[in-house]
Amino acid sequence: MSPELSQKLTAAVDGMPAFPKSVQRILELTRDVNSTPKDLVDVIDKDPVVTVKILKVVNSAYYSLPKQITSIGHAVVYLGFNTVKNLALSIAAIGMMPKDNAAGFDVQQYLLHSLATAGIAKQLALKVDDAEPMDCFIAGLLHDFGKVVFAQFMPTEFRAALLISAQNQTSLHAALQITVGTDHAVVGAMLAEKWRFAPHLINTILHQRVEDLKDTDMIACVFAANQISKKLQYGFAGNHKVEELPDTVQKRLGGDLNAVIASMGDLDTLFAEAQVFAKL
Repeated sequence: MSPELSQKLTAAVDGMPAFPKSVQRILELTRDVNSTPKDLVDVIDKDPVVTVKILKVVNSAYYSLPKQITSIGHAVVYLGFNTVKNLALSIAAIGMMPKDNAAGFDVQQYLLHSLATAGIAKQLALKVDDAEPMDCFIAGLLHDFGKVVFAQFMPTEFRAALLISAQNQTSLHAALQITVGTDHAVVGAMLAEKWRFAPHLINTILHQRVEDLKDTDMIACVFAANQISKKLQYGFAGNHKVEELPDTVQKRLGGDLNAVIASMGDLDTLFAEAQVFAKL
């Protein structure tokens, strides 16, 4: 990468807002095995914006709970620690999304794809030994966040890459190499580093290209989840190419892409949940 491009990318990443303090704290809690539901409730209660949005989702028709939930404490009791944690992180990531961009990138479809990938990655993590479901959810949610950086700060190059990918039905990674000189995985990893995410999360966001795939359970789960949500057309994030699972991923997940999809049962419920989150 040329010094000029490196400088340009650093400036773009620096231009992105920081995660709110409350969300930084929630991320710390997700990594702390000793954290309790009360710790989570205390953090969320101090952030009125996140509180209101969580209660809105919890009381939506999707969850159909028997009574109105009026506090985060009750939400944790009814839906569980992990669901509320996922909600808080999703809300934070969604809150940082710009409504419009000069690249003509469809943010709503991008969001659906990211949320679906997150949910599928979390499910796949239950099939393997060394992937933490919550970490896979977060990595799935943020695996394409570099695209948001490009759409905001390098819209001309990003629009050109979207066009190349559409016309040639090729991967967006390859198209971005032509128009920018690097791809969204590199920029997404830079952003995750800025947000002080754990190294294995940064690594998972960085290593998404088939030719650059590292052989870990977490990367296998997120890579496969991304291909599944592309194949099933759960949202759309500008990438027209569905990749077959490399041998290393097949070995970890027990089969090729179709076999993995078949083994997961009905994924439409999961997509319905993604749609509820995306309405935030």
